[in-house]
Amino acid sequence: MSGSTTKKVLIDRFDRQTLRGFLQPETGYQAEGVELLTPEGSVAVVPYTQIKLLSYVRDLEGSGALGDRRQFLARPKSAGLWVLFTFRDGDSMEGVVPNDLLGLNETGFAFTPPDAARNTQRVFVPRAALERISVLGVVGSPLKGRTGVRRPAEARQIGLFSLVDPA
Repeated sequence: MSGSTTKKVLIDRFDRQTLRGFLQPETGYQAEGVELLTPEGSVAVVPYTQIKLLSYVRDLEGSGALGDRRQFLARPKSAGLWVLFTFRDGDSMEGVVPNDLLGLNETGFAFTPPDAARNTQRVFVPRAALERISVLGVVGSPLKGRTGVRRPAEARQIGLFSLVDPA
């Protein structure tokens, strides 16, 4: 049996209200919404249709992803798909999603925000909150190093004296 882990989260809703609390990543994402444990000790299920984004944070008193930088200043360094999320209300935010289709969640997308060194470490956006997702680039493609069929070393290396006629 594994130990239970709760993560500090800030939920930004479309009505501009921010909810603070704790989430168990294994059991917190339910069919109807996110189960949030408030600092006061009460449990509330927040429907996905009300959530704009959920920020995994270091400190509950700090700002969430909407208070941090929303675009990368340069091309991101971490591997994955560099995407632009456009929300239902017209707002937008960039992020890097893992380049692994098996890791996709049916309820939404988890990604690394542009400024992960600040209070927000990861972000989750429900599918219901999005109008569009645009891929801006692929960072760290596993196919980058491949150049085709490799010839044996003997075929690539020319002999120093093989072209000289001794006569």
